[in-house]
Amino acid sequence: MSKTAIILGATGLTGGILLEKLIKDSAFSKIKLFSRTSVGTQNSKIEEHLINLFQLKNHADQFNGDVVFCCIGTTKANTPDKATYKKIDYGIPVAAAKLCNKNGIETFIVISAMGADAESRISYNKIKGEMEREVLKQDIKNTFILQPSLIGGKRAEKRPGEKIAQFFARIFDFLIPKKYKIINPETIALAMRKIAKKGYDESIITSDKIKEIANA
Repeated sequence: MSKTAIILGATGLTGGILLEKLIKDSAFSKIKLFSRTSVGTQNSKIEEHLINLFQLKNHADQFNGDVVFCCIGTTKANTPDKATYKKIDYGIPVAAAKLCNKNGIETFIVISAMGADAESRISYNKIKGEMEREVLKQDIKNTFILQPSLIGGKRAEKRPGEKIAQFFARIFDFLIPKKYKIINPETIALAMRKIAKKGYDESIITSDKIKEIANA
């Protein structure tokens, strides 16, 4: 039986790759995109909803499907305002999880980050940890939280801090434990698609396990 997928963040790096994979996958007959701007891809499977993602809860009637992929994320460089930053990295995923609960969507897959910890003194890790905690409270039947390490790949927007980190991560790759090695967005997208189709035996999936799933 074919599935209807919902993607949040399809205009981003990982979300865009995931969209391409779902278009080619016969297991998915419809792909609903909720975003601020169009992905610019024309395909009969795609149903675009151009909305203010901060008001996602107001679009509950359209938010129906079998699996939700949440690929939302920003950086402090791109979103220096702390309130807006939290509305993106915490508010949007949590709103999506609540709609899954409300509309009976049984699978929710969200990209978090390595080091996510609601009790952390590091703002980025704390917000990601708080997001994970609130998502799990929604008690969605199949909840999967991916915690990738530093994500490689070329982004449309400039992220100089990430580029520097990626540079050193590649140079010293042989010294870095498997769990902390740089991970490609292609790997994350492939793992998300596989998890949506076959599930996984853990809710929290660390970066090394993301790679194992993608390569299996």
